[in-house]
Amino acid sequence: MADPLKEMFNKAYFNALANAIQQVWKPFPANDFMREVCLGLDVLSLNERMRHCVVILQRLLPQDFKEAVGILRDVIPLMPGGYQNLLFPDFVGVFGLADATFSLDALKFFTQFGSSEFAVRHFFKAAPKATLAVMETWACDENVHVRRLASEGSRPRLPWSFKLDAVLENPQLTHRILEALKADPALYVRKSVANHLNDLSKDHTDIMLSMVEGWDLSVAETAWIVKHACRTLIKKGNTRALSLFAFEQEVGVRLDAFELKSTSIALGERLQFAFVLHSTKDSPQKLVVDYRIHYVKQGGQLSAKVFKLKEVSLASGASMELAKNQVIQDFTTRKHYAGTHKIEILVNGVVMHEADFELHSVR
Repeated sequence: MADPLKEMFNKAYFNALANAIQQVWKPFPANDFMREVCLGLDVLSLNERMRHCVVILQRLLPQDFKEAVGILRDVIPLMPGGYQNLLFPDFVGVFGLADATFSLDALKFFTQFGSSEFAVRHFFKAAPKATLAVMETWACDENVHVRRLASEGSRPRLPWSFKLDAVLENPQLTHRILEALKADPALYVRKSVANHLNDLSKDHTDIMLSMVEGWDLSVAETAWIVKHACRTLIKKGNTRALSLFAFEQEVGVRLDAFELKSTSIALGERLQFAFVLHSTKDSPQKLVVDYRIHYVKQGGQLSAKVFKLKEVSLASGASMELAKNQVIQDFTTRKHYAGTHKIEILVNGVVMHEADFELHSVR
């Protein structure tokens, strides 16, 4: 069965692209393009297919970079939206570094059809100060996609891309961008800002917390960003992050009656568990309850992932029953392996209970 992700760049897509280019620029050699772009396609991954196409386009489009980009600017509105449109900014990221001013303006345009978040990082890496100056103006743009690009493109640890060492070394570099977007009305942008802050928290926890502690959390949009940004710190029981949202820092609870429905499950079956929390404090407690699964990796070692369960307010002496069931199945980002796995229950980052279960019949 073909990989559904890499099949986004298949013969049908490339044929549609060739037709669109020829519609805009009649001299485009569509037959030559199709012959070259489909050669050896089966063995290429998703992003390898995209880069393979970009390199061929550079040879077949006009050799003047600005003229070639001008053609692509006319083509992209003719193409369906989605991940495939990352091809257009990738062209600029690969071949446009010599003319950053022109290229960054092109990326601003292309991001409205398919995000330029990966391509802009090449310019950031080459010239952080100059690129940041442009991205700071993007943070105030009226277009939601451009505003998001300011945050997403400057994330220090953007998935599927290289790290931005300049930001990792000096997290204050992107402060103006984050300040400009801290109460953005668009959830699309707020998610990016929160993820950007979460990235910063992994290397500069205190600096990130000092930044958000100065923000007005009575503004709903800002509070949403900060809470989502602090999700990793809250799961770890960081006291400063917990205090931002009045979560109990000195947890007083007892966990009883933990039940794991089955300690032996097969891939595709459900992991089901339940337990009771009892308050042992004489005052109400605001709690965030999570669970952590330690997955067996291919080499036999364990790798942990924390999952959100529930936020609760537990009155003095009160009890609450909580339950969860989760299908254990493979994803593109996570493959499962047979062996002894572990589940832990966390309350405000503190491990309250742990149990083992066997996963079998994997592959």
